[in-house]
Amino acid sequence: MPTPRGPRKLLSSQNARLAAARRLTVRKDRRDAGRFLAEGAPAVREALRAGAVLELFATEDAIARHAELFSDVTVEEISAKDAAALSETVTPQGLVAVCRRIDVSLATALGRPPRLVAVLVEANDPGNAGAILRTADAAGADAVVFAGGVDVYNGKSVRASAGSMFHLDVVVDEQVDEVLDAAREAGLASLATTGAGASDLDELADSAALTGPTMWLFGNEAHGLPERVLAAADTTVRVPIRGGAESLNLAAAAAVCLYASARAQRAAR
Repeated sequence: MPTPRGPRKLLSSQNARLAAARRLTVRKDRRDAGRFLAEGAPAVREALRAGAVLELFATEDAIARHAELFSDVTVEEISAKDAAALSETVTPQGLVAVCRRIDVSLATALGRPPRLVAVLVEANDPGNAGAILRTADAAGADAVVFAGGVDVYNGKSVRASAGSMFHLDVVVDEQVDEVLDAAREAGLASLATTGAGASDLDELADSAALTGPTMWLFGNEAHGLPERVLAAADTTVRVPIRGGAESLNLAAAAAVCLYASARAQRAAR
């Protein structure tokens, strides 16, 4: 964690540490360095609370707007141009932390043991990934597992999570078959979401079928879950559509399912 110190003079764009931070906008470099960028006050605040921050960069304006964050940490002042170069989003926030990776192993996440887990299988939209992290946190889930697809440390994903990725267990780069096997060993029922699911979400909730430890599987935004995953899950579940909409998007469907489980589990206590 940064050591106590106030803002310094404007950091040169050629500074080696700033150059190293810029490389973290590339997935391969994030993986090789074991570091990632957290942008914006919500993400930086929670990263600081989690003790995950290694370096902190901010523009003069951001330092003034978020003075409460810098009362006992070192922050390097950078130009707006350099802040934009650290951002993977359309609207740079001028506040970026270099963080250590915070993911844990699948064995660690399932060994707690968890009551509610979300698994994203080959999801490809970083905004959705971050939104589901935020929703899972809000619903009281214990872990989110990324089985292929999007990089959870993508800047858009980190920002969309609004700090929630620092609140629960995050597992990355797992094979979905291994996740299913580990879930069974941990006593988690695996529920796979699909528009053609054999079970209706409302009926499951009404029958108290969601009260036990549960792992929800959500698929790719365009293609859903692979057939082999649907076949391997304990139950396939459809979210009822009452109006004329063709379907829910991934983040909305995840929110509905996770909250249904969270409510059922609370009622059963």
